[in-house]
Amino acid sequence: MLLSTLRVFLAGSLAAFAAGQDNLGLSGGYTNLQSTDFKGTIVKSSGTLASLNSSRTGFNFLPTDLISQLAQNGAHHLGDVTFRYRTSSSASWTSVDTASSRKAVTQLTSLGAGVIAGADLAPTLGTARPFKVTREWLTSGSGLALRFNFTNTGTTSIELGSLGLPVAINNIFTNRLATDTQAKCSFADPYIGLDAGFIRVTPLSGTGNALVLAPLGSSNFEAWRFLSESSGAFGYQGQTYEGNYEWQVHSLAYAQNEWKSTTPWNSATSKTLAAGEVYSVGVKFVLADSIQTIEDAVVKSGTPLAVGLPGYVVPADLTARLYLNYSSAVKSIDAADFTITGPLNTSAGAQYSLTPKSSAWGRSRVTVTYADEKKQTVHYHITKTAASTLADMGNFFTTKAYFNKTDPFNRAPSIMTYDHEVGAIVEQDSRVWIAGISDEGGTGAYVATAMKEFIQPNAKEVSLFDDFIQDTVVGTLQQNASLGVVASAFYYQPGAVSYTYDSALDWTTWTSWDKTRAYTTRRAYNYVHPVAAYWSMYRVARNYPEQKLRQDWSWYLNRAYNTTQYCLSNQSANCDYGLVGLMGEWVLGELLEDLKREGLTTQVTALETTMRYRANLWETEAVPFGSEMAWDSTGQEGVYYWTNYFKLATTPTKAINSIFGYMPTVAHWGWNGNARRYWDFNYAAKIAQTERQLHHYGSGLNSLPVLNYYEQHPADLYALRVGFGGNMAPLTNIHQDGFASAAFHSFPELLKWDPYSGDYGPGFLGLSLGQCVYVLTGTKYGDVAFGGNLLSTSGASTISVAPRDAVKRRVFVADLGLKAEISAGIISKVDFDKTGSTVTLTLASAAQTADLQAKAAIVWLKKPASSTVGYKVDGASTARGGWSVDLSSGKATVKIVKV
Repeated sequence: MLLSTLRVFLAGSLAAFAAGQDNLGLSGGYTNLQSTDFKGTIVKSSGTLASLNSSRTGFNFLPTDLISQLAQNGAHHLGDVTFRYRTSSSASWTSVDTASSRKAVTQLTSLGAGVIAGADLAPTLGTARPFKVTREWLTSGSGLALRFNFTNTGTTSIELGSLGLPVAINNIFTNRLATDTQAKCSFADPYIGLDAGFIRVTPLSGTGNALVLAPLGSSNFEAWRFLSESSGAFGYQGQTYEGNYEWQVHSLAYAQNEWKSTTPWNSATSKTLAAGEVYSVGVKFVLADSIQTIEDAVVKSGTPLAVGLPGYVVPADLTARLYLNYSSAVKSIDAADFTITGPLNTSAGAQYSLTPKSSAWGRSRVTVTYADEKKQTVHYHITKTAASTLADMGNFFTTKAYFNKTDPFNRAPSIMTYDHEVGAIVEQDSRVWIAGISDEGGTGAYVATAMKEFIQPNAKEVSLFDDFIQDTVVGTLQQNASLGVVASAFYYQPGAVSYTYDSALDWTTWTSWDKTRAYTTRRAYNYVHPVAAYWSMYRVARNYPEQKLRQDWSWYLNRAYNTTQYCLSNQSANCDYGLVGLMGEWVLGELLEDLKREGLTTQVTALETTMRYRANLWETEAVPFGSEMAWDSTGQEGVYYWTNYFKLATTPTKAINSIFGYMPTVAHWGWNGNARRYWDFNYAAKIAQTERQLHHYGSGLNSLPVLNYYEQHPADLYALRVGFGGNMAPLTNIHQDGFASAAFHSFPELLKWDPYSGDYGPGFLGLSLGQCVYVLTGTKYGDVAFGGNLLSTSGASTISVAPRDAVKRRVFVADLGLKAEISAGIISKVDFDKTGSTVTLTLASAAQTADLQAKAAIVWLKKPASSTVGYKVDGASTARGGWSVDLSSGKATVKIVKV
């Protein structure tokens, strides 16, 4: 997370870059485009799209108000095209980009049926080419379409090794007020699914019409390439302007060169044109009524639709479902890593069941071939069983990442950032917090370990983690008996400490803090991490009393409370950023609930007072998601929690809509449930660059409000799919040996996990506090279980589910609007009797024999959905706000009935 000292807004002087440049030819005027659903304009000179408005709402998906500052050569627009070609297999590729050196295109006077405008692109293609390229704008149903026609005018064949369609939408936040970005800006997210691929363009507000770019004809969506452009007037590829990408129909020329060191999402192809052959590609513009109906728009466009339940992250012991909705029948399915059964015909499409094969792990591609020869790829990530994955991670971070040697910075013992590439702890980095066990970038390993012990405690790991708390969190991160949390335990100050700094690192940057700067305690974000550590050990101490810690449970609970209040009480007088949503502060809500359960009314009142002030403030703000950054996707979690907790009128819905604006669902594990982040590699990763991050911590954290929202609105299956996708995402970061990466690099030349553990921890915190088995009946997909295997057949009077999630302590029954959670042990089976409206839980003491074995558990029941019906645990005594269950025999059966 960027610190306040670098909160830079690109403006003023950069605007001069574009001054006086009109390579786009804006002075030549515009041509109108119109269909039932859209109104738009194209620049006559360049033939590129200048505006694209919904005819229903008037919302413009393009940065039309900034177009005069986007008119320089090299700036891409919708309607541009890039490609590489060669005339023989031994020749090198020639690269062409219509944006690189613009000349006015030649307007076509003879237009085909439905074509609104057309142009010959020869003038802007540069030197003479052995082919002709024309571009056409046309109507397509109630929408519009863009088509490129490549004609080989020579006497020999031509191979197109790449063919890209740039997608430039209004994702420019630079110099805009937050209210303006909410009102005007959009995000584009890809589904890289070959003939079934599409791009979803969603308003930042999360409300109103959305846009789908779907294939026109055989326009294979093979790869998603970031377009390099100059910084221009808005700081391109910066925090306020992520930049533009292109839909690549073919990508072989890149796969053979820039991308040759990685495995692409799809097999790279090229297209060979014989002499005289014409090849056409393009996209349709289809309007969706809302973000929630984007998939309906995909089906409307005639594009195959795949829906995976519960998603595309599949633990080894889970059977997933895949629904295929297309007018042409399935001819074959190629899935080397799955055993597939089906199809079962349903109203949602042909249903297939996918069970991972024993040898499968990691990225996996399922290829569907339809009878009309269209191909679709669905991208999965297979993990070990969730319990095994967590056990691996806990072991890794408490062995290989456990730092316990003499250290002048007093970091021992601790769980530190790990570099998987070199196989060593990161003991120094010029971004000092990464080695300083603070900030998100330095706490990822220890926060993940803390939450792992909450879910799946192991005696040895708990003991080591407790030493870290007692000897390092207290004393180094919180110094001199203070509750303040330092910005970094590590610092750069030669001469002030006996330490050999690595001369190969650049110590001249702003990130190389001296001791005074490192020991500042003003950053509110840094407080959530030790609070999570204290709280997790409270839960272990309280629920597993046989495991002796160095303090009793009340010490950990009070330390969590006091650290929180030091930071946030009295209008956050001791900290900066305390009046914005903090990453991971859902754990503060869990802390409050535990204070209630322990009967600590004074602390409950004080903490509620602190949080009510923040929530009431947010309720007055038009866009209450501020942070250190100009735009961010991390404040929504905390803003939602507290405004929802106090039942405020507008902000909870506003927060959920905001999340829907940047958190998609598509048939790809990397983008499904992936909350948008693209700058934090600079601050917590080894490969430091601005790049769309796949399953950075935003996925896990943003899943929490979305899942909570679903529990209050159990008919909203879209919310469950988005939230569950984000919540499962942190499992993918964990390698086979247990190392957990900060995030996955999405640029096609990389497509790999970052070597640093970095800021992974907050995402795993989201998984820990959100994972739940969701049981639904009578949906358009039939009876469904998210997070478990459905053991009964659809339509049976009793639905039985075997949990396969990472936590195995929570279940939500949608028909009843009822959520059950246990304090310790696991839920090994769920039985929902639809006729009697009862839920029976089969409990066990632990997920694995190496885990701490619970001797007792508390069952808590919640009714997030609106209902006057109450529930209780039949025959059990009450305790700590729930019902007590004896697990001394290693198992128990709990029956939940109506009061």
